[in-house]
Amino acid sequence: MENFIKELEWRGMIHNVMPGTEELLMKEMTTAYVGIDPTADSLHIGHLVGVMMLTHLQKCGHRPLVVLGGATGMIGDPSFKSEERKLLTIEQIEYNKSCIEKQLAKFMDFKSNAPNKAEVLNNYEWTKDWTFLNFIRDIGKHITVNYMMAKDSVKKRLETGISFTEFSYQLLQGYDFKYLYENYNCRLQMGGSDQWGNITTGTELIRRMLQGEAYALTCPLITKADGGKFGKTEKGNIWLDAEKTSPYAFYQFWLNTSDEDAKKFIKIFTLFSKEEVESMISSHEKEPHLRELQKTLAKDMTIRVHGEKEFNSAIEASEILFGKGTTETLKNLDEKTLLSVFDGVPIFEMDRNSLNEGINIIDLIAEKTSVLASKSEARRSLKENAISLNKTKVTEDYICTNSDLLNNKYILIQKGKKNYYLIIIK
Repeated sequence: MENFIKELEWRGMIHNVMPGTEELLMKEMTTAYVGIDPTADSLHIGHLVGVMMLTHLQKCGHRPLVVLGGATGMIGDPSFKSEERKLLTIEQIEYNKSCIEKQLAKFMDFKSNAPNKAEVLNNYEWTKDWTFLNFIRDIGKHITVNYMMAKDSVKKRLETGISFTEFSYQLLQGYDFKYLYENYNCRLQMGGSDQWGNITTGTELIRRMLQGEAYALTCPLITKADGGKFGKTEKGNIWLDAEKTSPYAFYQFWLNTSDEDAKKFIKIFTLFSKEEVESMISSHEKEPHLRELQKTLAKDMTIRVHGEKEFNSAIEASEILFGKGTTETLKNLDEKTLLSVFDGVPIFEMDRNSLNEGINIIDLIAEKTSVLASKSEARRSLKENAISLNKTKVTEDYICTNSDLLNNKYILIQKGKKNYYLIIIK
C-alpha cells in the first residue's frame, strides 16, 4: 500500500484533510468517493482534479467510487454559485451519465477483477424511493438549520437569495455519504475545497446516525498564474468530448500554458513520478524557450483523453501554422480541426458556382474575395512567389477548381510566412 496522502502532498493536491485520514489509508484498503453532477454529456478539464485524485487513490491500492449525481444533479449544488442552475430531466441525466462513464474509463480500472477496481454509481438509485415527509423526518432531524447555514457556501448565497431546493443540497450529499458508508464501506469523501461544507455534513450525519467515523479530504481549487480561471477560455470550457473541443484545441490548451502553470499542472494531471517531474522541471528551467514541459504535458493529456492517433494529428495540425505542413496534411484535417487551427484568421465567402468552370487565382484573391486589395498587388505577390493555395505555391496562371476544396468547402490562401486567409465556398 503506497502512501496516498504523501502522494497528493508533493503534487500540491491537498487543501484540507480531516485528522485520522492518513492513518486509516495506511492501515487498510479504503473505499473513497468523489461526486460529479452529470449536468452535461461530457466532463471538462475542471473535473479532472477530482478524477485524478481517484486515479492516484487506485494506484496507491485503494478503491475509488464515482458517484454521478442523478439525484443531486436534478437540484444543483449552490456552493459558491451566484445563481440557481437549470434543472435537468431524468432522461438528460441518464444520457449524460452514460457519456461520462466512457470518459472515466480512460483514467481508472473499472473492468479487472482487482479488489480495488473502480465503480460508477448513481445516487438517484438510492434516493428515488424516498418520500419528502420520510426524508425530512428520518434524515433532516439529525442536522440543524444553524449547522447548515454556518457553511460558507450557503452564507455567500444568503446575500443574493437561495431556494429551499438548493439549500437542501448538502443534506442530500450528506445522505449519499451515509448510504455509501453503510452499503459500500466507504470511509472517505474527496472533492474541491468548495465542497468541504457538503462533505463534512456527511461525516456529521454518519457520526450522529451511525456513531461511525468517516473522513474528508479536499484539494485546492486550481487557479492560473495570471489569475484567470483554470480550464476556461474565451470560447468557454475545455471539454473531454472531441465534438465539443477538438483534440487539436485540447492539445493547444496544454501546450500554451505558462511556465509556472506547466510546473503545477504536470504534477496534478499526469502520473509521472516525483523524480521524473523534478527532472523535467529542472531541464525546463535550463532551457525554458524549448517549452519541453508544456510539450510533455500536452502529449500526455492528449494521448490519455483522445489517443495516440489524435495526438499525432494535433501535432501535424500545429505544424501547418509554422511552415512545416504540406498540402497532404492539410487535406487530412477534418473540418473541426481545420477551423480550430485557423481560428481568428480573416474569412471570405464565395459562391460555389464560381468554381464550377474554374477561376484564375488572381480573380479569386483580388476580385471574388478581397484577400488582396487589387489585381496588380495579386500579380506582384504571385511573381514574388509569395502566394500559396492550400500550402502549395502557385503562379499567376493557376486555375482554381472544385478539386482544390478542403472538406469540399474551404480554400486556404497564404501570403508570405504568417498571413493566412480562409475562403468558405457556399
